[in-house]
Amino acid sequence: MQKVAQIITKIIDFFYPPFRKWVPEDVFRYGVCGGGNMVLDWVLYFLLYNYVVGHELVYIYHFLPYIPNPVCISPHIMALCIVFPITLLTGFWLNKYVTFRNSTLHGGQQLVRYILIVLLNLLINYAGLKLLVDVIGWYPTPSKMCITLITIVVSYLGQRYYSFRH
Repeated sequence: MQKVAQIITKIIDFFYPPFRKWVPEDVFRYGVCGGGNMVLDWVLYFLLYNYVVGHELVYIYHFLPYIPNPVCISPHIMALCIVFPITLLTGFWLNKYVTFRNSTLHGGQQLVRYILIVLLNLLINYAGLKLLVDVIGWYPTPSKMCITLITIVVSYLGQRYYSFRH
């Protein structure tokens, strides 16, 4: 995996020189890695919401028959629940091995801190989707994209100064 990280870093760094005047290297790497992970998040969310979950409520008792009353999850929240662990792992890996390689914190400590920041972002995503989709009536995918713009700032500051500080 280190070899893959080195290749990704070399590709990102190849495109860095024109931005050197305006953007520090770690911010540029974070932007590219985060942007790639964000696109993965949006594509997976779109595919899951539209083709897997299929705009239908997901009834939990289908999966857990011992639950006496039907519990359901709205399709936009179910898609979020499926995408979340995938982008959690890809985001951590990219941050640890490409963006913030110089962090002196132990890997386990980084992971715990990373998960805390991601959980904060999950809460922002959940509340934002509930507000924008259920209250205001926006479409789920554009709502998710708008919320992501907020979580980018929260995530960078949290990862830079908490999860991967040096």
